[in-house]
Amino acid sequence: MFMLKPKFCFQRSVHFRFPFSCLKNETQAMPMPRRIMALLSRWSSRVSSVDVDGEAVYFKIPDNRPGTSGKEMQRLFGHVQKDVKCYSLLVSSGDAIHSARFHWGLKDKLLKDLPPQCRLFPMSSFLPNVKDSLIRGYFLQAASPESSDTTEQLLRQWLQHEDPLLVCSYSRVNEEDTPRPRWIQNLWNDEQNHDIVLTEAPQYHPATLNLINNDVFYSFQEARDVLKKCADIIPEAASVLEQLPRSGGMEARSKPDVPVIVLEGLDATGKTTLAESLRDVLGATLLRSPPQCLSPWRARFDQEPPILRRAFYALGNYITAHQICSQTSETPVIIDRFWHSTAAYAIATAVNGPVCNLPAEGSELYRWPTDLLHPSLVVLLTLDPEERKRRLRDRGQGETKEEHELDHNRLFRLRVEKAYGRISGPTCISVDASSSAQQVLQQVLLLIKAKCHL
Repeated sequence: MFMLKPKFCFQRSVHFRFPFSCLKNETQAMPMPRRIMALLSRWSSRVSSVDVDGEAVYFKIPDNRPGTSGKEMQRLFGHVQKDVKCYSLLVSSGDAIHSARFHWGLKDKLLKDLPPQCRLFPMSSFLPNVKDSLIRGYFLQAASPESSDTTEQLLRQWLQHEDPLLVCSYSRVNEEDTPRPRWIQNLWNDEQNHDIVLTEAPQYHPATLNLINNDVFYSFQEARDVLKKCADIIPEAASVLEQLPRSGGMEARSKPDVPVIVLEGLDATGKTTLAESLRDVLGATLLRSPPQCLSPWRARFDQEPPILRRAFYALGNYITAHQICSQTSETPVIIDRFWHSTAAYAIATAVNGPVCNLPAEGSELYRWPTDLLHPSLVVLLTLDPEERKRRLRDRGQGETKEEHELDHNRLFRLRVEKAYGRISGPTCISVDASSSAQQVLQQVLLLIKAKCHL
């Protein structure tokens, strides 16, 4: 949940289903974008998710009975005052990049323009178990009848100019014969009212529906195409594209000509120390992903929505792979992070909540890209969370946003670790990094000798 002015925080997930209806302005019918019309044609089948405290509660429109408001419903509406409305804004555009950037900027716009003390929750809508059906947005709780009126006026103004926006309002209905109030949903300005009731969780977490080529990229072409599409509006994208091989040579090579050892793990598990030691002992070439040539634009893409950020890091993996295939020496190659990190962090970030929300082991979402070089060995360094925190403190460096999330969100760290272990072709071999640097080095050298015949 986001508390407007001055700060926000995340809350638990609530899901409900909306009816099919027609979106129009209160005083004048407006032409409806084709994308919205297509969306509304299956609106009665959709489920929507509102994040409240990282857990999932699901709602839908009842088929043949009035709505009931149980304790799970109260998690979403329990703080709403009498005569105060709630609102949902969903971003739907036919272009994935446009939708992602619009949604990314919408939060800042809401935080800036809405009345103080409004509560803002991340939200999405999806067709259960249907790929690429997820759309994202926000759920708003006004703080008072006055702020409710102000919020509604503001949203109606936006709706006249922002084609990707789909807006719903929610009102309380109190009845004498029911212990709890009912909540009615209206897709602006449908004259019919629709109750919302609890329903079961979908088979798959909704975020998994849109992961492929949005959060995780499985081919060089898909990642490159994303940056090509936004090169006109993000100059840095054109600079990144210039770093790609001009020969068109990103052909797949499942087995490299030299042994390639990838080191994976969370920050402060000892990857850099081990990588440098292996370089010295084996006389190896040491590479990092993303590669040094992308460093000037890394901070810029870290500020972009996931589809652009993940495409940038995916291309970094392909550039690193091309560097390996292009080298003329026959020395082994050590890579400090590769596709495992790119995919594990992307999946763990997109899929919130407990580890059980992650795609099941064996899911296609964990498959290795068919056009990306396969390492000879992938070593995953593991470390006790408290020891890892101690090492981070001893570094004396500022904490990155990613490190902060790992340290303060136990579920996120567990999701990252579990995702690492589920990626296949090649899988990670875990090594306990709590021993001395020399002991860890010797253990990894034994693995290299066995797997790479060095």
